[in-house]
Amino acid sequence: MARGERAEQFPSSLLPSVKHINKEGLKTNKTPKEKKECLSICSKLCYAIGGAPYQITGSALGFFLQMYLLDVAQLDPFYASIILFVGRIWDAITDPTVGFLVSRSPWTRRGRMMPWIVLSTPLAVISYFLIWVVPPFEKGKVVWYLIFYCLFQSMQTCFHVPYSALTMFISSEQKERDSATAYRMTIEVLGTVVGTAIQGQIVGGANAQCINHTTYLNGSNIHNPNGNASDISLDDTKQAYMVASGVISAIYILCAIVLFLGVREQKDVAGPKAEQLTFLEGLQLLQRHGPYVKLVMGFLFTSLAFMLMEGNFALFITYTLGFRDDFQNILLVIMLSGSLTIPLWQMFLTRFGKKTAVYIGISWAIPFMIIAVCLKSNLILSYVVAFAAGISVAAAFLLPWSMLPDVVDDFKVNNPNSQGHEAIFYSFYVFFTKFASGVSLGVSTLCLHFAGYVARGCNQPDSVHLTLKLLVSAAPVSLIILGLIIFKTYPINEKRRQKNWRQLQALLQDNSEPDSESSESSDSRSSV
Repeated sequence: MARGERAEQFPSSLLPSVKHINKEGLKTNKTPKEKKECLSICSKLCYAIGGAPYQITGSALGFFLQMYLLDVAQLDPFYASIILFVGRIWDAITDPTVGFLVSRSPWTRRGRMMPWIVLSTPLAVISYFLIWVVPPFEKGKVVWYLIFYCLFQSMQTCFHVPYSALTMFISSEQKERDSATAYRMTIEVLGTVVGTAIQGQIVGGANAQCINHTTYLNGSNIHNPNGNASDISLDDTKQAYMVASGVISAIYILCAIVLFLGVREQKDVAGPKAEQLTFLEGLQLLQRHGPYVKLVMGFLFTSLAFMLMEGNFALFITYTLGFRDDFQNILLVIMLSGSLTIPLWQMFLTRFGKKTAVYIGISWAIPFMIIAVCLKSNLILSYVVAFAAGISVAAAFLLPWSMLPDVVDDFKVNNPNSQGHEAIFYSFYVFFTKFASGVSLGVSTLCLHFAGYVARGCNQPDSVHLTLKLLVSAAPVSLIILGLIIFKTYPINEKRRQKNWRQLQALLQDNSEPDSESSESSDSRSSV
């Protein structure tokens, strides 16, 4: 529990008045709660653990779903692209919708965000597990995966949008929110490690042998490229995917329980009650706030770059580099490197500023994306490049969620009479990033279809190798450069951020004074 939260159990009139002189030399009356509000390490950890399910399932789906649909479910690349594209676009559409509904939700005993998180968890777990089940029928496979993929994305949205907005309700102190965000990003990157490790190691240990299509007509179609005898069948691979999804589903439930029991949502006291806006009014509200538009556009392109690489890197390692038995370990190194460097990026942005961290952190990946397609199947060098690229992945994880609260605070300062729209800000950001993900997965899988991708093939045509190189290097590098150009126009620097913080503290004080005055008058009347 956060220190200072116990004061909420008592009327403000019973709290001692403390004379406080601020930097401007003005005397104000502040209660101990208003003086400083610190979150305990336990509260930060419980809050951070709540973000793990999104990243665990996201890494498993991002790295392995495309390969699963093509090589295990054995869908045509065209239909696989439809599933991936429609599923992610549906996911993107549900984000602002859920954000709109959350912003209109009434306050309950457990808060406004927490009921959404709790109620969505069971359906999310069930639908996630069924994504990794190959149905016992051929006709209707596409419908099966489309239904459960869209259902899972909807339920996960009902979990993640309120959880993202919860950042603004765990503390009114900007430093505490930034610190909690760093905890969250560390756990979330560890979540990607866990998701990649569970899915990769379980599935990698039951990888069915490829099909040598050059000898298919002679009947000797099953081929082991390493020359080792193996009795692993496609059914064994299907079973491995189900086991991995079962383990991840159990972790999902456990994290939701920890979040529910360990985090107390606080009422927002920084302004008037939230306006009741329609969906279109909420969208117009965001469009009028320039810093938010520039932040979202910048991260839209950089996120699209990393998602393109993420969605195609497993295929690139397996077929272009030829490391069929090591692809899961290389992916694990990327995520492990990212988790280890999150605290370093947090210290960097604290000292040098968030915009500087964006330029250095995001651009760090560019040379390694280029090296990845230029090297010649060198396994050791592949691990080195993967570790170096993971450092940039950490920055890409941390910075958006660290900068979004600054934009929300900037909006509050410039619109003091329009408060309570945090869920809308967060949901539209998630909408655009998921839209980028849908475009990247759909377009990349469709490109593989036109390039002549062969499901479970030991070898792929040269056109497929060229396509994979473009998808993991040339296209992401171009998108990163475009995103960094947009960030050049982002107006919130450290000076403006500190100014906003001081104005919000003054706003908090102004809103608390009428309450204290009314309580004092009621006390005087009762004493008379």
